[in-house]
Amino acid sequence: MTRSQADTSRSDADLVRINRGFYESLWSAARLIGPERFNTWPLSRELADAAPRRLEVAPGLRPRLPLAGTCFVDLSHAALRRLRAGGGNAIHGMIGQLPCADASFDLICALDILEHVADDDGALAELARVAAPGASVLLSVPLHPQAWTAFDEFVGHYRRYEPTEILFRLATHGFVLEQSAVYGMQPGSSRLLALGQWYLTHQRERAMWWYNRVFMPIGLRFQKPLRWHAGLGDTDGVDEVLLRCTYRPAAAPSH
Repeated sequence: MTRSQADTSRSDADLVRINRGFYESLWSAARLIGPERFNTWPLSRELADAAPRRLEVAPGLRPRLPLAGTCFVDLSHAALRRLRAGGGNAIHGMIGQLPCADASFDLICALDILEHVADDDGALAELARVAAPGASVLLSVPLHPQAWTAFDEFVGHYRRYEPTEILFRLATHGFVLEQSAVYGMQPGSSRLLALGQWYLTHQRERAMWWYNRVFMPIGLRFQKPLRWHAGLGDTDGVDEVLLRCTYRPAAAPSH
């Protein structure tokens, strides 16, 4: 199935409802995992050390920026409670209407979120609004609409991106791509994903036991170091990509 074969009629309200239901339930039963456990930590720690004003959007219980000193915006109340308990400044909100002042952050992290909203241009415009000129911005997106699966639909995705499309959208909003890396912890087996989807639907308590105690620790243990490329590297067969950008508003084309 490709994205064009899936239901493209869902509105932002529909997506908010789907994502709130899925992730509120997920984070209510999950554990907070600190940013130092992920392969993004070497980069995010380096960037955070130079950026006292930091924002992470929709981290759930998998933040990539340091908890102390970072502002977190998330839709899930369950995630917000855990983030606050861990020392983060956590605020309820969504990427399309961030509860933050203009040009107020020097480092922004928004992973695994653009694919969840119908109005991704509006989301990127909001990130640009709250970014200070010269801010570092970390984004991740799934690639290749032809790689669309039922699991994308299940977890509330709206799209996958063609590589040229995400580059165009970034440039439109003043985000200059500096580096990219292959990213993501999703299993490569479609059968395993389908099995996980079935258990999350029909036996959530058992699924979350396995997720917390087996699959997530294994996934963390076997993460590979990120291999960075200048600009957008070869994306053939790549499911998801991590993008390191710089916000340069003068680079945004006039309309």
